Order: sequence, then structure tokens, then C-alpha cells
Amino acid sequence: MSEDTLGKLKIDKSRRTVAGHRGRKLFRTAAVAVVIAAVIIVSLYFIQSRPVVVETVSVTQFFPTQSFTLLNSSGYVVAQRKAAVASKTTGRLEWIGVEEGSRVVGGQIIARLENRDIEATVRQAEAALQNSRSVLDQSKAELADAGQSFRRQKELLGQGIVSRAEYDSAEARFKRSEAQTTGAVAGVKIADAALQGAKVNLDYSLIRAPFDAVVLTKNADVGDIITPLGAAANAKAAVVTIADLSSLQVEADVSESNLNQVKKGQPCEITLDALPGIRFSGMVHTIVPTADRSKASVMIKIRFLEHNARIYPEMSAKVAFLERVALPEDKKARLVVNPVAIVTSGGREGVYLVNGERVQFTPVTRGSKMGDLVEVSGLKSGDRVVIKPLDKLKNGTKISLPEKK
Repeated sequence: MSEDTLGKLKIDKSRRTVAGHRGRKLFRTAAVAVVIAAVIIVSLYFIQSRPVVVETVSVTQFFPTQSFTLLNSSGYVVAQRKAAVASKTTGRLEWIGVEEGSRVVGGQIIARLENRDIEATVRQAEAALQNSRSVLDQSKAELADAGQSFRRQKELLGQGIVSRAEYDSAEARFKRSEAQTTGAVAGVKIADAALQGAKVNLDYSLIRAPFDAVVLTKNADVGDIITPLGAAANAKAAVVTIADLSSLQVEADVSESNLNQVKKGQPCEITLDALPGIRFSGMVHTIVPTADRSKASVMIKIRFLEHNARIYPEMSAKVAFLERVALPEDKKARLVVNPVAIVTSGGREGVYLVNGERVQFTPVTRGSKMGDLVEVSGLKSGDRVVIKPLDKLKNGTKISLPEKK
């Protein structure tokens, strides 16, 4: 083998070194690219998983009567017929037959005081009356006999058979019998009056309802001393307090400056805090002709046009004074929302409904406009929907609400 041939068989170390440098450089470049891609992916993940701060509004109920309400006021339900039922005499309460919520009718006995002494007085008066009647019967019999004898003596005197003295005696007896009978008649009347008085006193021990009503409070119990004025120590004046629930009205204060918007007979709508889902029809019953100078207001009494057994005295109430009488369709609640919350997605109109920490696209159907709001279906009262930023949301986007300051 020649030297030239051996020279060709030598390894070129310079080329090998250049190739190694190129390989390491390509590896480093690829590694950097992978790292950058990973950082981008992680950044995008965190950006996408970061909650979007949103502003929301509630879906609310809207009654069409709100669109023709002239004035709003607040007040309380008050019974116009109310009584603290007490006794006219003083005594110990022996029996009570009602409790809170009991319905009573006029004249019904609802309680009784101890009255055995008065019952004895009544029996005594009855006996006295019977005795007086017996005396009257005797007097009438004596009068009849004396009258007959007198008339006979008068005839005999005319015939000259009896003396004048016998005639005078018969006449005196007759007149005495007349006076005794007159006294007996008066005695019967006195005894009868005494009996009636005893019965009245007995009736005073029976406490009766003055009118048809419902018992609101029971103020005394068996064993309590009842007195008309309640002045004695530990004595009670009223046994129960009752009210006629058919006389319930709302008493509301209206500012003097707004009084020109209220008139007698004006239609109203009444809502009670205890029954928020019901709106009652009412009418202005009267405008009390005096002002409260401390509040610069006038009391208005509003009458309920329909009775409801769940309305009780002293309930707080709100009154809307209407421009016209509400029609049946005006009393039906409508669900409304701010129209800004309605967006179009996938060819459908809907809203982004807040569901926990995420939003859910919920299709809705528009209805008529209610002032600045719009009627919708497919939601329920109290639902919260997003109004902005709508362009950053899609179904399932994680959200957060701004902190309240």
C-alpha cells in the first residue's frame, strides 16, 4: 500500500468537530422552543382559568299597576271596630270560655264572675214578688167582698131596713179594701222592679261580646279580680280584647305636598309584608280632616275591597294610589330584566345566568317592554344575570363578583 493511499485513510477531525457543534446548537434551540411553548401553554391556561369580574342584575317581578301608580305610602292595618271587653261590676273571674283567635257573636257569654250571692238575691226577689202577688190577690178578694157588702147595705139603707151606722161601716170597709188593693198593686210593682234589678246585677257578672268579632288578646285568667276601672292592686280592667275583622282598614300617612293626588273613592293596591305574593284591591275610604304638624302629613284610611282571613290588625302595609282601576290582567306579575343582559349566541337570544362560580347561557323569549325593563320567559324571580362584560363570557366561564365596599 502506498503512502498516498494511507493518507486518504486518515480521519478528518476538523469536520467531526464542526458537526458536533451544529448538533448541540440544534438541540439547545429545540429545548428553548419547547420551554417557550410550555410557558405559553401554562400562561394561556392560567389566563383562561382566571375568573372574570362581572356585574349582575336580578330578574324581578313587575306588576303593570306600577306603571300607573301616582303615589306610594306605608301604614298599618287597623280595626275600626275594636273593644276591650270588661265587667261593669267588681268580682273574681270564675270562668272564661274563649282564647286568642276565638270567634264570638254579639251577645255571646265569653266569661263569668263569681255570682252566687247575686243569684241568691235574685231568688229572694222572686220570692218577694210572689208574696206581693199573693197579697194583691187577697186584697182583690177582700175588695170584691167589701164592694158587694157596701152595695147591699146601700140598697137596704134606701129601704130603711139598716141603720146609717151600718151603712157607714160597710162604706169604710170598702174604701179600706180599695186602698189595700192599690197598695198591693204598688207592692207587686216594687217587687218586680227589685227582681229586675237583681237580674241586671246578675247579668253584669256575665261578660258578653258586644258585637261579632275575633278575640285578639286574653288579658285575664280564672282567679283574677276584675274591676271596671282597674284601680285595685293586681286587678284587671279588661278580660279580652276583640276586633271586628270585617272593619279592617289601612291607615297610611300621606305628605301634605302630595295630598292633591289623593281623593275619596280613589282605587288603590295594598301589599302586606306578611303576604308579599298577594296584592289586594282597595279604595280610599276617608281622608281624616286634620294634619299631623310634627310629620307634615295627613292620615288616609283605605278600605279593603275583598276580605281575607289572613289579614290581621297591626300588620304593616304598603299602599299604591292608582290613576285608574286595575284590570284583571294588571294584577298578574310579569318577570322582567334589564334588556342589556340579553345577548345572541348560536342564533338564539339568551342571558348569562349566574350558577355558582360560573355562568350558564340560558335562552329566553322577549315580551313587552315595561318601562326601562323588558318582560322575559325562561327565568324565575330572583335569578341573577350578567350585564357586563358580555364579550368576555361564554357558557361555563368562571366568574367572580366585585367585592362590596
